[in-house]
Amino acid sequence: MTIPNLITIMRLVLVPAVVLAMLDMRWDWAFAGFLVAGISDGVDGFIARHFNQHSRLGAYLDPMADKLLLVSVFVVMGFIGELPLWLVVTMVSRDALIVCAVLLSTVMSHPVEMKPLFVSKANTAIQIALAAVVLGELAFGIRLDPLRPALIILSGVLTVASAAAYLVAWLRHMSGYGEGSTPGN
Repeated sequence: MTIPNLITIMRLVLVPAVVLAMLDMRWDWAFAGFLVAGISDGVDGFIARHFNQHSRLGAYLDPMADKLLLVSVFVVMGFIGELPLWLVVTMVSRDALIVCAVLLSTVMSHPVEMKPLFVSKANTAIQIALAAVVLGELAFGIRLDPLRPALIILSGVLTVASAAAYLVAWLRHMSGYGEGSTPGN
């Protein structure tokens, strides 16, 4: 168990706390928890890279913790009406599509190694910014228009583009096109 893995586990434990704070409309606590999660993600990555504390467990746990927090925050924001449901459904559907594709390729004995694509990294960055803006607006009682609507549209476009890019890469992998290559290469 490495220090980055312990920090990542702390982020996983933080997810229900952030969700509960949101459901209780304790926006200050939700924003603080989201901020702590973001900072800890940077810290665990820094420690892993600079102190050679990479681990196979961390390679799975880190993105899982990030995705669990982001999806949970988006779902709650959609539920309470702070984000449009079409965006939440698009985001969750994209993630479900990716998980199903990976599982199907594994069941079919043609496992695919998922590597983040640039469009996916951009999508995640915009989604994090959108979640932070909405939580910040609610925590501090401010409106950051036209920032929120712009981030919503950009997040929707990038989510669809990312889903399409992963689907194309997965279909190429499964059809044998570029045998030996993996999505993201």
